Amino acid sequence: MIKLRINGEERALEVDPEMPLLWALRDVAGLTGTKYGCGEALCGACTVHLDGEAVRACVTPMRRCEGRAVTTIEGLSKDGSHPLQKAWCEQGVPQCGFCQAGQIMTAACLLANVPKPSDEEIDRSLAGNLCRCGTYTRIRAAVKQAAGIEEGSR
Repeated sequence: MIKLRINGEERALEVDPEMPLLWALRDVAGLTGTKYGCGEALCGACTVHLDGEAVRACVTPMRRCEGRAVTTIEGLSKDGSHPLQKAWCEQGVPQCGFCQAGQIMTAACLLANVPKPSDEEIDRSLAGNLCRCGTYTRIRAAVKQAAGIEEGSR
């Protein structure tokens, strides 16, 4: 039994301690917003927050989550009102949508640590998150919008 807090709710999941967090979230907790991409921590589709830090859920064993707080895309905001989620829609970022949860969760960690990031900081932070549709310029614009940075500044 692994005890942890998922999206603010105390949970006890009966899982193997070596089970990847991704599968515990999707298959046991029923939170399917976190996506499986590569299974090797290379694409970023499975990014969630573990005690406020971005981690790849596909390679994070449940034993590392004991007593800790996990936030998924479902926990970022209940109604999609988080500034990043709103900016994502307003900037028309999603195409296939597969990478979006991981991109947003990575961007949320960036903005928590660097409230007004430069283009270089945005690009560096999100470099490990792949978008097969190539919407990187819109992703950067959405992060800047959520941070309240005027386009063309910095």
